[in-house]
Amino acid sequence: MSITAEQLEALMPDGTQVESEYIEMESTLHYLQLALLVSCLDWLWRDTTNYFIGANLTIYFSRQQLRNRDFRGPDFFLVRNTDKRPRKSWVVWEEEGKYPDLIIELLSDSTAETDKTTKKNLYQDRFRTQEYFWFSPDDLELAGFKLVGQEYEEIIPNATGLLESEVLGLCLGIYQEKLRYFTPEGDVIPTPEEAALKAQNRAECLAEQLRSLGVEPME
Repeated sequence: MSITAEQLEALMPDGTQVESEYIEMESTLHYLQLALLVSCLDWLWRDTTNYFIGANLTIYFSRQQLRNRDFRGPDFFLVRNTDKRPRKSWVVWEEEGKYPDLIIELLSDSTAETDKTTKKNLYQDRFRTQEYFWFSPDDLELAGFKLVGQEYEEIIPNATGLLESEVLGLCLGIYQEKLRYFTPEGDVIPTPEEAALKAQNRAECLAEQLRSLGVEPME
């Protein structure tokens, strides 16, 4: 029997003040990779407010799981069509029954088996998360899956070797040994720092062109 978001919320305890479990990142590589995923997407979508990114944040989805604290959340998850505001954790029954639309796990020696089995099954069967990716900052293993019917099917790399994400409207791939976002045309999405440097270089190039024409650019 299906249950509405309102019925689910009525059955669950107040989760608005539930704190996320603290999970120490496996290594500096993992921390830097997570920060990169967050900062690039936030920069790209800086003019929109209808999404939420969870970084190392717990997802609470059942009364028993809330009481036992027996599941810790994904390294990175994205929820579309929701408010972009700070949250202490993602509490499904406080969020109209919404689960993540996309999840990325950063593999490590201690988590890889769980990420590829237990968590994958949870995201497929309980969360019904549309897309699931995993990436190892250590050996650069990358795989992606999309929900087709009741089960995940592996996302096959496109002609440029990238994994297409319908949720993001972008592709995922490896650039300079990091997991990065790419445009559908295959151009890497810049970090805020890369974007600022590129803009500065364009400005300096334009200034040089103006000077060559005898025009002193305005400061």
